[in-house]
Amino acid sequence: MEKQLERLMYLSRWILAPIYLGLSLALIALGIKFFQEVFHLLPHVLEIGEADIVLVVLSLIDLTLVGGLLVMVMFSGYENFVSRIDLDEGAEKLSWLGTLDTNSLKNKVAASIVAISSIHLLKIFMDAKNYDNDQLMWYVIIHLTFVLSAFAMGILDKLTKKHH
Repeated sequence: MEKQLERLMYLSRWILAPIYLGLSLALIALGIKFFQEVFHLLPHVLEIGEADIVLVVLSLIDLTLVGGLLVMVMFSGYENFVSRIDLDEGAEKLSWLGTLDTNSLKNKVAASIVAISSIHLLKIFMDAKNYDNDQLMWYVIIHLTFVLSAFAMGILDKLTKKHH
């Protein structure tokens, strides 16, 4: 009975596989949004100001970073929790595939969130005239919370690696 329960629990990890596959749908949505922004910008590129172009470009960078984060979570999560990804010999392989354990993935996700938050904060500061001081203060506080959290997670990871 115990063996069957353990086997069933172990097999239940495959429930995560369609969830990781579902993240690819979010990646498609980001790609659509990315090109929607590009196609919206291009016809007006000669009419709009430099600051507005920079804001759109920052949005594109933001979408790209989130897309990279999705790919990292999809593949690393699948490999860490479901099954190893077996690619044919000579097939193109991401250099980090198979090297990110859950702690490394957690730290990379935290660093990506800080980068995404930084770009979002830069967009807000470039458009600061449309925000009141309280809103700006909260955006900075939230960003600093992300930064401090990522920093603390990195320190904790280093400390736990020294003890092993």
